[in-house]
Amino acid sequence: MRSKKDNIAEYILYLWQIEDYLRAFPQEAEKADELKELLQMMHSENILHGGHLQLAQNALNELEELHLSLLDEDAMYRASIIRLQPSLALLKSKTDRPTMSDIEACFILMYQIMMLRLQKKTISAETQAVQQQVTSLLQFLSKTYKNEE
Repeated sequence: MRSKKDNIAEYILYLWQIEDYLRAFPQEAEKADELKELLQMMHSENILHGGHLQLAQNALNELEELHLSLLDEDAMYRASIIRLQPSLALLKSKTDRPTMSDIEACFILMYQIMMLRLQKKTISAETQAVQQQVTSLLQFLSKTYKNEE
């Protein structure tokens, strides 16, 4: 399994991808102990049809806390979030949870783009530009998280 300490953003996206995989192919969990354990967790957390593992939620919450502290402490970080606000607001408005956090919205954007690429669908230049900004933001958060651990 990917390590939360090495790159927390990749860890969250990995867990989300594994959740979807196990929902689509639960029988595959029998092939690896790690998958079996995650599927059992999904059963016990009652998220077989949607939602995220508490492991992923906890990691997301940790990044959210770091994000909030950086907003207070780091003017460059705050400026990067302000530049992203119109795109994040648009993304949130298209979901059933328009009040989600900015960090969760960033992860939803990244995951949706990953799924579009897997389906070999076209991604607009505007979306790619936002993705670059979000990628930079999540890389910064991940590095800061790793350095604080």
